[in-house]
Amino acid sequence: MTEAQAKFIELSKQYESLKESMKAHKQELVELMAEIGVGSHFQDPEDGTVFQIVKPSGTFISFDEVAYERTKRNGEAKGTLSMKKADELGYKLK
Repeated sequence: MTEAQAKFIELSKQYESLKESMKAHKQELVELMAEIGVGSHFQDPEDGTVFQIVKPSGTFISFDEVAYERTKRNGEAKGTLSMKKADELGYKLK
């Protein structure tokens, strides 16, 4: 395994952990925004940031030039790379 591959594996684990954390926070944010109400606005007393709750006109979608797929980890229902494909690529799976 190269140094780049080892670093990639570690960063992918950190990134996926952050995504899970963001997903949990997003749900709570959505619930709070619904409670506060569209059209409401307020200011952070600490740094002066102003917030306004709005109904978005659309969602921005970004497409990365390069991405990765992977097999599932322990405790996951599925990954983005099938076990069959990994086997076809010559990997021994646990």
